Amino acid sequence: MGDYTFLHQLNIVIHVTSGTAALLLGLVALLSQKGGRVHQKSGLIFLFLIALVILTALVGVFAFGANGFLLALTMLSGYQAFSGYRVVKSKSNKPKTLDILVALLTLSSGLYFLYYFDSIGMIWSPVIIYSTVGALFIIIAYDFLRYLINAERYKNIWLYEHIYKMIAAFTALLAAFVGTVFPQYHPYSQFLPSIFGSVLAIGSILYFRRKRS
Repeated sequence: MGDYTFLHQLNIVIHVTSGTAALLLGLVALLSQKGGRVHQKSGLIFLFLIALVILTALVGVFAFGANGFLLALTMLSGYQAFSGYRVVKSKSNKPKTLDILVALLTLSSGLYFLYYFDSIGMIWSPVIIYSTVGALFIIIAYDFLRYLINAERYKNIWLYEHIYKMIAAFTALLAAFVGTVFPQYHPYSQFLPSIFGSVLAIGSILYFRRKRS
């Protein structure tokens, strides 16, 4: 790890370990019976590990001057996981203070990274960077617009929203992992995980929609 201090090295180890464990637990949640005990337990641990990934990413950027884009990617994964969890907990689109505050905080953080990209450093392709932050803004915009959806109609939507957001959270984390571990295959190692996640999310939504019908 070069000339990094002990605390910086420790933070990196915790970040990488928790991110890898989150991917494994996310895979368990995806493959297990939906709504079952294994699915719920692995999903909760997945959320905890993502929170740890975000925390260590924040420490890395602001305490040790690490590259900030991976924090933006981690932030996308974290927000989608949080929002996806909140959806399945409430099963409604009634506005809640916590959801609004987290959305505004995440939006502010995304705007911060857009403004300071030059100083953060574009290690990854600008197309990947702007599409990632753009995806984050689209999700946040939807989360505010969903409050306008009729409550009765939303009862038929929340499940698909949960599926999409949790799969998107998993694949955003996967993209950060693969893109970092295999830089020699850029840009493919950066965007292929996202394409895989989109196909998986659409397929899962269609499957459960047909199953419910």
